Amino acid sequence: MEEIVITERKEKSSYVTYIYNALMNDIVRVGGKGELCFGEERTALRLNLSPALLKRLKGVLAEILGIGYKYEFLSKNLRVALSKREKKLLAAALIAADFEGDKSFILRRLPDTGEYAIDGIYAFRLAALREKWTHILSYVPSGFSSADLTQFCEFLVGESRHKIYLKDGSVFGENFTRLSRSSLMGEENAETEIILSDAGFVYCLGEVDASLCDFLQKYFAERAIFS
Repeated sequence: MEEIVITERKEKSSYVTYIYNALMNDIVRVGGKGELCFGEERTALRLNLSPALLKRLKGVLAEILGIGYKYEFLSKNLRVALSKREKKLLAAALIAADFEGDKSFILRRLPDTGEYAIDGIYAFRLAALREKWTHILSYVPSGFSSADLTQFCEFLVGESRHKIYLKDGSVFGENFTRLSRSSLMGEENAETEIILSDAGFVYCLGEVDASLCDFLQKYFAERAIFS
């Protein structure tokens, strides 16, 4: 077992609890342990875990940095005349389009063991990644419209072969694991989750809410399969 400490600023405590929720059941099952500590300025998660789960921990850290922190970056720097909802969908699409590449870069920049200060990793180890994000934003014109968003999402959907499942408003991956990465963008939301998952096909199991049905028909068309 390895002892690991993850810390983050108090105002970003949700990132630390995201790690706790993602890993603790498996950590306890194999004899490890974890403890959340909420301080006045920082939140810490102390873990005792196996090498296999350390690898998973790094994957979760990559999600936090490549989704949560990237969404904060995009929210501050996207200059488009879209509604709040559409701007969030655009951010999710930009994240999904490049997530695997971002994740690979982040994993290479993570230390092998010890303490992981999430904000410190972002500030001091990911400068090149932020430059890349800035470069990508330079291709998004200020006149980017709702029609452009639809076209962009249709392109991403057409390029993907990933299958996801929608049931009772929740989104599940190809292995039927419930997906909740949209929580890193502020709150869990089925629309955001579907875009963020880089879905190429959405299989709807059971009834679908009318507004979500409209969303699927708009952005996925015949690639949304209703049962």
